[in-house]
Amino acid sequence: MELSGLRVTRSWNDSTNILYLGPGLEETSDYHFEYTDCDVLGSRWRVAVPNKPDTCTGLPDPVKGTQCTFSCSEGEFLDMGSQECQKCSGGTYSLGTGVAFDEWDSMPAGFISHGMNMNIADIYTNCSNSTWIPKGDYIASNIDECTSTLSYAVSLKKAGTVSFEYFYPDNTIFFEFYVQNDQCESTDSEGRWMSTSEKDWTPHNLKLNRGNNVLYWRTTSFALVGSAVKPVLLRNIAISGVAYTSECFHCKPGTYSAKPGSAHCTPCPADSYSNKGATVCQQCEVDKYAEAGSGSCKQRPACTTSDYFYTHTPCDSKGQTQLMYKWIEPKICSEIVEGAVDNSTGGAVKLPASGQMETCPPCNPGFSVTNTSGCEPCPHGSYSNGTVCAECPVGTEPVVGFEYKWWNKMPDNMRSSVYSREYSDSVRSTGWEVAGEYIYTTQGDLDSDYMMLSLTVPGYRLPHSVAKDDERSELSRISFVFETQCTADCTLYFMAGYSERTNDMVEHWSGTTRKQSYSYLVKSNSTVSFTWGFQRTQAYSEVRQYSGDFAKMYTVQITNVVGGVASQCRHCALGSGSASECVPCPPGHYMVNGTGVCKSCPPNTFIRADQTVGEAACIHCGPNTHSNKAHSACVSDCRLDLQSTGGGEVLQYDFTPLANITSFQSSPRFTSKGLRYFHQFRVGLCGEEGREVAVCVDNVTESRKEVRGYACQSTVVPSEVRGQSVVSSQPFTIGDTLIGKRSSFTPWRIPLKYETTQACKKGRTTTIRLRCDPTVTAVARGTLTFDWVFVVLSSKCSEGTCDGCSFHFLWRSPYACPLCTESHYREIVSACIQGIQRTTYVWQQPLQCTGGVSLPAQTVSACVTLDFWLKVGVSTGTVAAVLLISISCYFWKRTRKLEYKYSKLMMTAGDKECELPAADSCAIMEGEDAEDDLIYLTKKSFFTKIKSFSRERSSDGFDSVPLKSSSGLEMEMS
Repeated sequence: MELSGLRVTRSWNDSTNILYLGPGLEETSDYHFEYTDCDVLGSRWRVAVPNKPDTCTGLPDPVKGTQCTFSCSEGEFLDMGSQECQKCSGGTYSLGTGVAFDEWDSMPAGFISHGMNMNIADIYTNCSNSTWIPKGDYIASNIDECTSTLSYAVSLKKAGTVSFEYFYPDNTIFFEFYVQNDQCESTDSEGRWMSTSEKDWTPHNLKLNRGNNVLYWRTTSFALVGSAVKPVLLRNIAISGVAYTSECFHCKPGTYSAKPGSAHCTPCPADSYSNKGATVCQQCEVDKYAEAGSGSCKQRPACTTSDYFYTHTPCDSKGQTQLMYKWIEPKICSEIVEGAVDNSTGGAVKLPASGQMETCPPCNPGFSVTNTSGCEPCPHGSYSNGTVCAECPVGTEPVVGFEYKWWNKMPDNMRSSVYSREYSDSVRSTGWEVAGEYIYTTQGDLDSDYMMLSLTVPGYRLPHSVAKDDERSELSRISFVFETQCTADCTLYFMAGYSERTNDMVEHWSGTTRKQSYSYLVKSNSTVSFTWGFQRTQAYSEVRQYSGDFAKMYTVQITNVVGGVASQCRHCALGSGSASECVPCPPGHYMVNGTGVCKSCPPNTFIRADQTVGEAACIHCGPNTHSNKAHSACVSDCRLDLQSTGGGEVLQYDFTPLANITSFQSSPRFTSKGLRYFHQFRVGLCGEEGREVAVCVDNVTESRKEVRGYACQSTVVPSEVRGQSVVSSQPFTIGDTLIGKRSSFTPWRIPLKYETTQACKKGRTTTIRLRCDPTVTAVARGTLTFDWVFVVLSSKCSEGTCDGCSFHFLWRSPYACPLCTESHYREIVSACIQGIQRTTYVWQQPLQCTGGVSLPAQTVSACVTLDFWLKVGVSTGTVAAVLLISISCYFWKRTRKLEYKYSKLMMTAGDKECELPAADSCAIMEGEDAEDDLIYLTKKSFFTKIKSFSRERSSDGFDSVPLKSSSGLEMEMS
């Protein structure tokens, strides 16, 4: 099966034969010729096929055809009648063994475009209308969140190539090109992801294998709310490797081919046109004009003040310049046509006369005036204010860079251009013009054109007096003063990157802006290109309505540029060698103003990167932070000691487990088509030098962009495109300087700061509050485990910020609690069981600490049980009772003896009346016991004694007590 090219094509898996027309034959003839399929030997037959059904007679006999590998050269086609190659006639062209597609008024045959939703979780988005759209000279991709695919199938008889031009200006779109064979296997996938192109059409070539090939161009947009997406454009698709071309193609309008056998058509020059299949271009009439490659002429409009601009001539040998007016090229207006009027003449505007000769402004700082009134850079080691170069004094060094504030000539490292949003090949190349004290935007062909101004530098080098360390983020600084004046929706863009094509937008200003300055910190030697772009309106119109809108640049200054010039010299510290070269002050030292003397900064301070002279260069670190070894930044060791409220114990905090990079997301948001996306934040909370920093990336294109700092933000979209789980874009830093750690006890505050932006005049600030929450546990995500992470965004501002400048996060974690001490636990003593008693230690509840001291292990001690003490008590009581009874008996016995003595005394007194006893006494005299014992106490048993105690009393009430007289006779008294 063969493919004949643009006009007659089909996919390789279609079994229908292809119609080939020989020269002079029409589709209405009786028959046409076709080739049969090739056999295993590479042979085929040419057969005649009737054009009308049921016609089978009068047809030529089949003849042997050419070999399947046969092909014609460029500018030739295969005549099927003679089976020989013939040259294309004038006004036509041929690629020989290839096909070309350069007209896109409609979708060419063989091309298929369809849209699909790559977000599996989203089943409601309708992508059926998200297709590639022909635009005349090119075809444009979709700009919504759907995936749009453009495909073309071709069968090659020999190895060939595919080439095309693309314009890919927007890195919010995935753009890939790849080829599959008939087994749906992709060929070499290296380079399938296209690189962005910021200005020009980019050519791309790829080799194709013999056999069936399917070409795919696929785009997926990830533009979010408020983003203006620029589509991907394709044009001039050419494929080589087909066996032959059976016809020549007519040149499209605006092109021609004068000679037979042309391989391509030539565009018509400006102010000329051509129709389809032209051999020559026709000149436009005097009152009409045409751009290069036009198929028709347009009426010239009357000239207005928007059709010219003013500039200053270069300084002449006398040091003078002149204000001049020039027509915008190419000039399309007419000075004699009636139309837009001038107030004084009533007709078309004439070009104003040149101004008077004026004295040239001085050269820019770092340059000196030459004998021819030109400017040349001062040699290394010298400086100037724009007049004469002078050597830097001993003990000083030049402040190297570029400072442009006089605009009599475009600097050598700057260039101006015009970029049309409609991607037309305009011959205009001047978008900005010098005007003495400023440089300004000229009028474009269209109000939607971009007026581009680019500055390129070779690289950066820090001065000898500046110490190099890893914490220093400022390598260079670019500053500029500008203003804009607009009556429509104009925008001024500022971009930075490796080249004009890979620049990323840094900042933009919309509408009229007063004269102001802006500074941008350069942190990498790969950022060497800076571009300003001014667009008067986004709305496309062929009529210029806002030509009076402009942007002006007054000064542009960039520091530490390799090969730069110096406008001044500054004092520096001198080395100890004989050469006395400038050396950096020791870490933590600043230079005394006006001298080369280095003086130590106060403790716990760091040196400002943009100022190392004077005591003001020493900046005190914030609370609970300390300076690093190089004294270039403040860091935190993630530890903190704090006196608790009421003057109690000192609480110790350790945030080290939170020092690892932590990621968290905002609540989901949706675009108008239902695309779900998140704002992802990454935070590196604290750490010493060499710590891991938070990194946010842009992985939409191959030119991967990264931003680093303590905290950063990016926009992520869940997607299966490119084998990635998420697509990350629009990264920016929200904190790269640690201000300090403050405590309100609950929660902690760790403020961070980032440089100022146009929207945030005071810079972005991020405050992270740490709240002690022991209930938060580790969270596993995929193959990574995030320890104790629970970050809460404000319910009022779910994106972490309400104004885009101040970010606030609440981080709940057990590691935000103080370290545990002995006061955070208590002991519990168990009962004595079987002579064993256990002491257990438990945390005070609710637990408000982490780490620190551990709970002591359970202790075991010997003890005495209650049964033992009960036995001891009973025994002791019994002994006490017996003892008490014994004592009672003893005293009872003594009492009885006293009674006996008394009775004896009374008896003695009865024998002798009126006489008192002589010598006896009631008292128990010494030795009486032995002489006067009770008779029943002598050799009587215990029971006999008891019995005697219990004898009954006599009738007179007295007990009978046996007594023993002094004479030894026993007697009984009653």
